[in-house]
Amino acid sequence: MYHSAPILRIWFDILTPKQVLFFEPMIKRLQKNNRILCTSRNYREVVALARLKGMKMEFVGRHGGADKATKLTASLNRMITLAERIQRFGPDLTISFCSPEASRISYGLGIRHVAFCDSPHAEAVMRLSVPLVQKLLIPWIIPKEEFVRFGIAKKDIIPYKAIDAAVIVRNAKKSRYRGKRKKAILIRIEEEQAAYAKSDYKKISDIINRIANEFTDEDVVVLPRYKQQVSVLKREFGSKIKILDKVTIGSDLLQNTDVFVGSGGTMTAEAALFGIHTISYNAVPNLVLNYLVRKKLVHLQPDPAKITNLVARLLHSDKDTVRARAKNTLMSMEDPIEKLNGIIKSK
Repeated sequence: MYHSAPILRIWFDILTPKQVLFFEPMIKRLQKNNRILCTSRNYREVVALARLKGMKMEFVGRHGGADKATKLTASLNRMITLAERIQRFGPDLTISFCSPEASRISYGLGIRHVAFCDSPHAEAVMRLSVPLVQKLLIPWIIPKEEFVRFGIAKKDIIPYKAIDAAVIVRNAKKSRYRGKRKKAILIRIEEEQAAYAKSDYKKISDIINRIANEFTDEDVVVLPRYKQQVSVLKREFGSKIKILDKVTIGSDLLQNTDVFVGSGGTMTAEAALFGIHTISYNAVPNLVLNYLVRKKLVHLQPDPAKITNLVARLLHSDKDTVRARAKNTLMSMEDPIEKLNGIIKSK
């Protein structure tokens, strides 16, 4: 007689915009045969992206901002409220992107916790989460030793042959505009509230100013992360450039972009895998970015004056070569959910 797999209660704790896009296809597949609870916190881009994607999500607590004391208080308060909700749901499994709150609650309640991570440079989060997870899934290009030092056994680290942006790019809706349009330069403002971030507004302001002055015949579009960034940019640049004050699905913008300038995070990797001419001003040096540079999918250039020259060259250079290179790189990557399914079944 055929016995179907038992229905599991699975809790996803989703904390950042990247995690919304990364986990969305996994949640869609897992919810067909399991009960899913998705939680997050009140954080501008996450709330808006979840709505745009039609994801059912419960918001518990808030983002702590840039201040260390506020981060601590926000995390502690969130943990208390979230623990009560999780006890009521009674999950068999937790899945997160190394959420500190999910790690502590799962450990305290004896819930198996499987985490993903591509960010060993986020040391504060690593120290608070990695020692408490049962399995850690990571992109194959990151050495296991990068995570072992935070207190997890090497045997519990499972690599998958993909970078996380590949999941996002593969599941993006095709939205390339086919009509005539100006060439577009998209600039993504760097993360400034993460514990690992070392924000330098003067530098990004210089980059935007140079590009805006140099490329008056192109559409110069800036995508901020926080409301404060929107206000500061509008005050400084006015109508000189287009500042997006509403949260937008990045892949929709990227597919109508000719040159992307980013800080080296997820959107930089997305742009690269879409086959868009991509420049990183390297605000967040990391192993995924290094891989994309080696693959000749990202140009690393921290100097604002040289970035302007590079943008000019890329706007008039061949697109087909970089698109073919990006397509081949993307096709060589696997879907991490297959590794996740194997872990879930192994128990």
